[in-house]
Amino acid sequence: MPDPMPADVTGAERVADVLAASYRLTDVDLVRLPVGQGTTNYRVTSRGRTLFVKHYPTRADLAAEAGAIALTQLAGQHGVPVPAVLPTAHGEVIGHHRDVGVSVWEWAPGHTVENGFTAMQQTAAGTALGRIHRLFATHPASSGTPTDLHGWLHPDLTGLAATIDTLLGVIRDRATPDTYDVVAAHTLTERRAALRHVPGLLADLPALTCQVLHGDYSAVNLLFDGDRLTAVLDFRPPSSFLVAFEVGRIAFDPRTVVLSEDWISRGAILVAGYLRENPLAAVADVRSSARVALIQLLTSLYGVRNHYLNPDLLQDDLDAFWLLRHRAAAMLLEHLDEAETALDRTLMQAGHPTRH
Repeated sequence: MPDPMPADVTGAERVADVLAASYRLTDVDLVRLPVGQGTTNYRVTSRGRTLFVKHYPTRADLAAEAGAIALTQLAGQHGVPVPAVLPTAHGEVIGHHRDVGVSVWEWAPGHTVENGFTAMQQTAAGTALGRIHRLFATHPASSGTPTDLHGWLHPDLTGLAATIDTLLGVIRDRATPDTYDVVAAHTLTERRAALRHVPGLLADLPALTCQVLHGDYSAVNLLFDGDRLTAVLDFRPPSSFLVAFEVGRIAFDPRTVVLSEDWISRGAILVAGYLRENPLAAVADVRSSARVALIQLLTSLYGVRNHYLNPDLLQDDLDAFWLLRHRAAAMLLEHLDEAETALDRTLMQAGHPTRH
């Protein structure tokens, strides 16, 4: 788990009230953690016990968040390593008191991987994801039509280019550009030019499967002890989306792509583990995973948009992540044919004939 950051005293006091009222947890020590975009998170110690607490925003859909916790529990019941959620004194998975909602979890052992997965970590991550997808394929929400799929398949490239121009204008208007401004201007200019590849990448996509996913299966939500996967964190509420999206996002994680010379074979290793656990996965979903990952990277300005238009509490991390993702997009774009050939080979080795 991450190191703490200075506590938000007001927020911590409100969370402590909920812990006392809903969980009968008193004499608590709360330390705010520098993780999470959708919730404010704390490490809590109470009478020698260490817990992890998610404090949900005031307008959060707590029913949906309870659905996410149900997915976590379902995965855990089928062998996916997940932390246990601590129920309230009334048996609920989310505590609510004076308009403050929290969930409380057992502290998960392990640490996140910052520099790209090893081959064994890739296998472990792929195996867990394969089990999650196999399990969630029959979830009732998997039959629903994804509300955001049309927008993903038909991105507003003109609007993206206009946003890039806006960001470049903000940089140009700065009296004294700093080092990040110079780098951001360069990468944004490259990204604007790269948008021309998106229509062709989309046009070559076959029909793809949608189902309930983990929802945020990324390196920051996987904890390892050495090469052993110890916890999968932060399942999102049940919602259907592209299987290829979630496979590609983790198989070709920007950290792996940028920091590992053999990133293509590393991605194939993860996919091999995925297929062993989910042998009924559609060939098109697996083969298209690198392409889908590339499209997502090319059409996202996450991090750099925040920097100039709406800075985040953890903006330094987002600045670094933008640069990492930009480099990964360039490498995937240059080597997409090789990545898809490696996926074809992996599918063949798993007994899935490929046709394209």
